[in-house]
Amino acid sequence: MCDDWDDNAEVVVPHYATQAFTRSNGDTNRNWRDNSQREYSHRSAPREDRRNGYRGGGNHGPRRNNGNDATAIKVPSKFVGRIIGRGGTKISDLQFESGAKINVTKETDGNETVIKLIGDADAVAKAESLIRDLTIEREYKQFNPEPKQEEAPVEEEPVAQWQNPAPKPAPTEEINWLEMFKQCEENEKAEWAKLPPIIKEFYFEHPEVTAMTDEEVENFRIENNNIVVERTFKTENSKPVPKPIQTFEQAFHKYPEILEEIRKAGFVKPSPIQSQAWPVLLNGEDLIGIAQTGTGKTLAFLLPALVHIDGQLVSRAERGGPAVLVMAPTRELALQIDKEVKKYEYKGITAVCVYGGGNRREQIKIVTDGVDIVIATPGRLNDLIEAQHLNIKFVTYVVLDEADRMLDMGFEPQIRKVMYRIRPTRQTVMTSATWPMGVRRLAQSYMVDPIQIYVGTLDLAATHTVTQIIEVIPDDDAEKFKVFMDFANNLHPSEKVIVFCGKKARADDLSSELSLAGLQCQTIHGNRDQSDREQALIDIADGTVQFLIATDVASRGLDIDDITHVINYDFPRNIEEYVHRVGRTGRAGKTGKSISYFTRGDWAQAKDLIAILEEAEQHVPEEIYKMADRYASWKERKDASRPSGGRGRGGGRRW
Repeated sequence: MCDDWDDNAEVVVPHYATQAFTRSNGDTNRNWRDNSQREYSHRSAPREDRRNGYRGGGNHGPRRNNGNDATAIKVPSKFVGRIIGRGGTKISDLQFESGAKINVTKETDGNETVIKLIGDADAVAKAESLIRDLTIEREYKQFNPEPKQEEAPVEEEPVAQWQNPAPKPAPTEEINWLEMFKQCEENEKAEWAKLPPIIKEFYFEHPEVTAMTDEEVENFRIENNNIVVERTFKTENSKPVPKPIQTFEQAFHKYPEILEEIRKAGFVKPSPIQSQAWPVLLNGEDLIGIAQTGTGKTLAFLLPALVHIDGQLVSRAERGGPAVLVMAPTRELALQIDKEVKKYEYKGITAVCVYGGGNRREQIKIVTDGVDIVIATPGRLNDLIEAQHLNIKFVTYVVLDEADRMLDMGFEPQIRKVMYRIRPTRQTVMTSATWPMGVRRLAQSYMVDPIQIYVGTLDLAATHTVTQIIEVIPDDDAEKFKVFMDFANNLHPSEKVIVFCGKKARADDLSSELSLAGLQCQTIHGNRDQSDREQALIDIADGTVQFLIATDVASRGLDIDDITHVINYDFPRNIEEYVHRVGRTGRAGKTGKSISYFTRGDWAQAKDLIAILEEAEQHVPEEIYKMADRYASWKERKDASRPSGGRGRGGGRRW
């Protein structure tokens, strides 16, 4: 670009104090000339203009260099970006408005950059003026400071006695934050108090339950998978924990419509979690339910919610929003809960499932028209609340389903944001498959003297209705694929399989290979459209396909009763996910089989896997024990070789 310039000319820095930029090479009236008579253009000029000959500002712009002046000015380099604009949009506007061609050269000394203007005198003057308006004179003077002139000291006049001196500023008043927080809490309580009171107690203990002795209650709990019930946070004023029920009639004998819906569903007797949870929830207590997947936790909190909705003082038509809110970690689990809710018709209660990837406009229409139960993922829920499409002020019954999974996925901020907007006197239910510290923290923050029910043990354990097989194979993709295809080709047509992969790309690859082999399959992972994910679940449920290839997005919440096998093609990164994957089979009292491919790269999980297998009385390959020992020895050596204290070499931080 600089080759097009007149090398004999001299560029002089413009002076912002003058009306226009100054140009000088000994003669202030001399302008830069285009000695080569070549056309100058800027990269930001439209491609079509450069192809057809730049016309600048229509008929007033410079045409091909017809002898017009070429003027050079210098501007501070830090203003060049402001002159060019994003994608060259600003410089194009300047050229159009002035009629001059503006060419930013690469000639710079670091502080200043040369800009070349081409056009007639009026166009160049206009361009100079526009460029000057884009630059700030006082900032430019940082590069060209003018000599300071000494000023004579000014004597201060004495203040007359009758004059009042300037008042001193008032001292800054300190803020009492504790008092402010206290006032804020009082204001919130006053606002919540304006709402109608919440009715929570709907339980009428059946005479048969009342007649149970403490010994009979204890024996029933032990026989039903060792149900353990206790107050999570022990307090002196806690009420006794309700006794468990043994039949549906004992729980809902005052609600014949509920009993009729249960009869239609074909259930024989309550599951262990249901037998203890229903009396607790109908009694208005907060509940933490910890049980393995597939044990009936959804129905445990759903049926009391239906009774709760119908029993409030304000009719459903008069409420300004839903009465029940269920939060779930994934779209699949939210849709599964929604499907379960809609199996039961109770006094016209309606529900909607809102989740990212679904039809947002349709979801907004349903919630604004009025709905009783909202099942939602945290992201879309916050979206609708912030947009003021969904009012949760009238929510009186909240469920945090699979709370441990929501925390693992990083949803704690969204959960807390939602819970802050719901009245604190609500009834709160939390379900979880495990009991980590994060779940305990949530319970302490948002629950009032909750009753904790856990079935089996708090130690992580896989369901005992699944036969767990571990196949130790070489850490070789080709070998693993061969083992899997041998299994797939010998599968009985009546059997269904969920294959878990660690990566989305792997899931797609396996799906392609199965399709090429003539085996019907579907895939489900985060990169698939929501409609495709829903169709995949429909296809595996109705038998259209025999294989569902999935990532951990499907490890929880999927309730497909007739899954016969789970294949861990890639062993999960933590043992919790292993337990949840295995739980996709052996559901609703049926048996299942899980097969896990275990390689040298998975040796960090060997110790925890041994504990799971031994607890379920499953066979543990000898190689798994050896891997656990080798990993422990390796980790011990690694820890011993680390420098003591600090980071990096020498125990200090490396910068």
